Amino acid sequence: MTVEGTGSPGGRNERSHTKLIATLGPATADREVMRKLFIEGIDVCRLNFSHGSLQDHSASIDMVRDLNREMGVNVAILADLQGPKLRVGEIEGGGMELHEGQSLRLVTQPAGARENGLHVNCGSLPGDVEAGEEVLLDDGKIMLRVLETDGAASVLARVVHGGLIRSGKGINLPSTRLSVPSLTEKDRRDAAFALERGVDWLALSFVRSPEDILALRKVVSDAGNRAWIVAKIEKPQALEHIDRIIEVSDAVMVARGDLGVEVDFHRVPMIQKRIVDKCIRAATPVIIATQMMESMIENYRPTRAEATDVANAVLDGADALMLSGETAVGRYPDTVVGNMQRIIDWTEAHGVQSCGEGEMPRGAGPGKAGASSLPDSICYGAVQMARQNGARAIVTFTHSGYTAVRISSHRPSADIFAFTMNRRLLPLLSMVWGVRAFYLESSGQIEDYVNRSMQFLRERDLAGPGDTVVHVGSIPLQEHGKTNMLKLSYLEE
Repeated sequence: MTVEGTGSPGGRNERSHTKLIATLGPATADREVMRKLFIEGIDVCRLNFSHGSLQDHSASIDMVRDLNREMGVNVAILADLQGPKLRVGEIEGGGMELHEGQSLRLVTQPAGARENGLHVNCGSLPGDVEAGEEVLLDDGKIMLRVLETDGAASVLARVVHGGLIRSGKGINLPSTRLSVPSLTEKDRRDAAFALERGVDWLALSFVRSPEDILALRKVVSDAGNRAWIVAKIEKPQALEHIDRIIEVSDAVMVARGDLGVEVDFHRVPMIQKRIVDKCIRAATPVIIATQMMESMIENYRPTRAEATDVANAVLDGADALMLSGETAVGRYPDTVVGNMQRIIDWTEAHGVQSCGEGEMPRGAGPGKAGASSLPDSICYGAVQMARQNGARAIVTFTHSGYTAVRISSHRPSADIFAFTMNRRLLPLLSMVWGVRAFYLESSGQIEDYVNRSMQFLRERDLAGPGDTVVHVGSIPLQEHGKTNMLKLSYLEE
């Protein structure tokens, strides 16, 4: 029996339901550091295309794949496209002090940034902003208010809250509807590179509408690729279309960094909770990102507030939590992963984030009766059956991943094991709550597939004598997207 899968490099059979994403960067360039991250429990490696060269990212991809082969795991690769990130241009001397009440001209050409001027990298800015709108610099630390614009090359603003501004710092326009597309030319080049290298996930930054996701999906399709797409929610316009964005995306990221600048900070916690709940109901994996363990960029342990933030995201039912600068440029990349995993493990062991006995499944139930709702009804029934019978595991036979994702959305207390004949699916499911995926060669017969999966669970000590297992699949086995089988099995003593 040939089986390949997502076994733990650390030798643990018990894996957390909540997945962990680590951003790669200079701090993880060493192979032994990366090996430690694998051992500590990362499920996905993020490549941030806002930083680093294509050569850097290519080297990271090679290292992840080499470690996957060596350690017998399937850590996924997520390519995070930069999007239309607005930044301050080069400032003579590297920075300048802005004072309250000072007039400042924002110009789109470097030559125009003389005394009392700042170059910005957005040519459409003068035509997009209006008098009275806010311009926030450096994650909102500095606030400007637009006085007037010439509509073509420059904007005159007044400093409301000053401070030191340095070259390359970000610009946010919370009240402005930008005309620049979410998928920039740089993004298209980076996406082409990432798809050619066969990454598993693509994340689109500054999504404003479902059409942004559909534009990236066309790029993926035209490349003959099947990478799954993450919509990063960090613009207020995205909140206006959130249901449709969730519908057309393969996953959603609550990117709290820019989101917390673009909308009032006091709204972010409830926005996060609302999006997580919507995603669970829609069976769309959801990621919580930014500043989760920010203090560990410099310190060897997190703050109490950060530990509470991580635990609350776990209790809310997020599929994955993401580390950014903590692992990309931090002093303790493997330690921060280990600390986050400890918080996740303890919270899952002592909190309530899955449906156990007496609790109803979290995800939405099946829709109206009909052929299209049959797979959803089977998945819902599997979770209900597992809950009522105290099943140890739910085993799904899947080719597209839909069944595994749908079962995961109900957040069952039973373990979820996805067996597939599609090797491409193994790293994709590394992002999904509670799912451990394994490649299992097809025998052509569903009963044999059931028996072989049970044998595998026994051999890996993932289920044992006296355990009940729920199987979900299709008859005939080769039918894709037609889940119609639900079976309750009992492992004999």
